Amino acid sequence: MRFVRSSSQLPRGGVQQRELFAFALYRLLEAVLLAVLAFMPDQWQLLSQVDAPLLRAAATAYLTASLLLLWLARRPGADLALQGGWGLATDIATAAVVLAAQQGLDAAVGLLLLFNICIGSLLLGPRLALALALLAAGAVFGEFALSTLAARDDRPLVEPAMFALCYLAGALLSQFLRRELARSEALADARGSEVERLAQLNELVIRRMRTGVLVVDEAHRIRLFNEAAWALLGARGDAATLAEVNPRLDTLLRQWRSNGQAQPRSLRAGEEGPELLPRFAATGTREELFLIFLDDARHYSGRAEELTLATLGRLGASIAHEIRNPLTAILHAAQLLEESPALAATDRRLIEIILGQCQRMDGIVDSILGLARRQPAQAECVDLPALLRRFVAEYAAAHPLGEDVLEERSPRPLQATVDPRHLQQVLTVLVDNARHYGRRPGEPARVLLRALPAEEAGQPEGAVEIDVLDHGPGIPAGVASRLFTPFFTTSEHGTGLGLYIARQLCEANQGSLRYVPVPTGGACFRIRLPGRGGIGA
Repeated sequence: MRFVRSSSQLPRGGVQQRELFAFALYRLLEAVLLAVLAFMPDQWQLLSQVDAPLLRAAATAYLTASLLLLWLARRPGADLALQGGWGLATDIATAAVVLAAQQGLDAAVGLLLLFNICIGSLLLGPRLALALALLAAGAVFGEFALSTLAARDDRPLVEPAMFALCYLAGALLSQFLRRELARSEALADARGSEVERLAQLNELVIRRMRTGVLVVDEAHRIRLFNEAAWALLGARGDAATLAEVNPRLDTLLRQWRSNGQAQPRSLRAGEEGPELLPRFAATGTREELFLIFLDDARHYSGRAEELTLATLGRLGASIAHEIRNPLTAILHAAQLLEESPALAATDRRLIEIILGQCQRMDGIVDSILGLARRQPAQAECVDLPALLRRFVAEYAAAHPLGEDVLEERSPRPLQATVDPRHLQQVLTVLVDNARHYGRRPGEPARVLLRALPAEEAGQPEGAVEIDVLDHGPGIPAGVASRLFTPFFTTSEHGTGLGLYIARQLCEANQGSLRYVPVPTGGACFRIRLPGRGGIGA
């Protein structure tokens, strides 16, 4: 346990050295009192002195020794046992000389010595404390024997015997109290260390938590804040008041304090900052302080979106299984009916509509099932240009291109760590979108797959990127900001899940997918993946 002292007059060190200093100060008081009694003029004498020179010499020596012991107790690193033992031995020797040099204060001197023995025993070990108590008892009995032989004392024997017994009992009781104090101090040290660790842990948790926390006083001066609060508010480092950090938040806090403490709804941190959800609370301490909690609304919306998609995925999966069986039957019956040679042109057109809508429904079912049962990534190191060439060949075989162009260009060999199944699914979504949306009116679609090291695009060394480019009209800014939002689509036939699932698959492989505008026209979707040995490295 640490003690913080407000004055340099107090000794340095632990609590035991502080007690040693107090004991030495009390001894000095006793020495001063003894010196006053010894050097008092004869007409004012309160004692019946037997040997005045001896008494004065003892008082002078005791005062000198007390000053020396007080000075030693002030020094840092004082030897507790040595100074306590010598101090108590000095008390016993002085008491024996005083008892021999005067008459009338025998009981008072014995009681003062009892107090010194009890206090000194708290600072000493059991053996030394009992030895000094026996020494005090021997001094009392010795002085009584000498006084009796000199016919100067008519006290009964029971008086020194009682003092001797009290010295031994006081030393024993002080040792018991010393052990209890040591146990209490050890427990206090342990509790103090635990409280300090908990305080450090609480401070770390508050500093690193995603919720912003500010503490302001009644004048709205900022007392405490964590990193999240400063980041969410975009505050300056020299801001001292809440009004300097965010005037709107300062106004909301004043309204909260004046209108019955109804929590406000939201505010925006700056023109382009995130939307924040503030919550206020009073600390209830003696000093009126207020807590401000700031939450980023995007976290709540993201969590709500995840819960919605998870629920929708489970519900959609169960519905999709029920839809797929009758859908397959309808599709098969329509295909058989299409093969009939006696169909009229209008009937054949209706069958084409049935087949097209069945295929669209089947694509929706696949998307919902993929969202619901997405498997974790089984990443492996792949030759990226070879994988892209194989994908182009397989895609052209499964999806007749007609006049559309799909090609792959990679400047040099590259390796990536990715699940090939996931990457093929992502590329399929991106190429389908490029062929459908990335064409100019009356022109065929031209789609390019390109792999390149990420550091060439200013990314950390080791990562690789795949660009899927088209030469179409591009994507408007208002649409580009919502491309990866689930169920957002600009097509009457789309589900709005393709790009969302593609991004989720990239993130499952510790990668990313983003839209990159092309200044010369067209659109670019950039996949970033870990390089060789990237996942788990």
